[in-house]
Amino acid sequence: MKANRYIFWGMAKSTFIHIFLMSVALTCLFPIFWMVRCAFMTNDTVFVDQSIIPHHLNFGNFALAWTKGNFAVYFVNSVIYTVCVVTGIVLISSLAAYSFSRLKFPGKNIIFYLFVAAMMIPLPGSFVALFVLMTKLHLINTRFGYILCMINVGLSMSILLFKTFFDKMPHELEDAARIDGCGKIGIWWNMAMPFARPAIAVIVIFNSLNVWNEYILATLLLGDSQLMPLQRGLVVFQGANSTDYPVLMAGLTMAAVPIIIVYLFMQKHIVKGLSGEVIG
Repeated sequence: MKANRYIFWGMAKSTFIHIFLMSVALTCLFPIFWMVRCAFMTNDTVFVDQSIIPHHLNFGNFALAWTKGNFAVYFVNSVIYTVCVVTGIVLISSLAAYSFSRLKFPGKNIIFYLFVAAMMIPLPGSFVALFVLMTKLHLINTRFGYILCMINVGLSMSILLFKTFFDKMPHELEDAARIDGCGKIGIWWNMAMPFARPAIAVIVIFNSLNVWNEYILATLLLGDSQLMPLQRGLVVFQGANSTDYPVLMAGLTMAAVPIIIVYLFMQKHIVKGLSGEVIG
């Protein structure tokens, strides 16, 4: 009887946890489903048609948002910014973290703690300093200035994650690489970077999310519509189409799909990367 009671309570607990998690998942997924559903409707039926799947699918909303909303330009800009910023963050932060982990130089710990301390500063709190710096460098309203600022935003966390993995890298791997004739750059590229693949995956996905969804800094630095990223362009588009909900939802869907795809492809690395676990 006692064993049966434990089995019953174990099954009840497991069922309750699964129901709770499923309800949370549905709560998070429903807004995305509603957005996609509305993107295939017309402005006349968006609040009238109560069916789960619209009776008549209107694919013209996506073409209208892509052309009328200038989404082609915004989308390409966001892709350029995301690729350049993430590549810059991975290269710079991995080199810095390898130096902090494996090299000896004066002030190493102080500089590293300064990077860690920078994580405690809210991101909007650094925007004023970045704006003043970009103004003095005459990089306002330029792609290069925006990319530099976004790289700066993502460095601290990325350096911390890379250093966590580099600290765990066996010294025997470095010794073997030196015997094979590798210098410090060769060891970083051929040994340290493959060892830190989970950290690279986490850094790529989180910084891709940050760049793709960034709005405030783009508003401060980019006034030219030909330079605006997708999120800044969405706000401009929303102001002009605030009553055309299906076209607006189509634009939001196009903005959300790429980053969802990136996340789905790299999700298996995220938990292991954040926990400092090495993937063999």
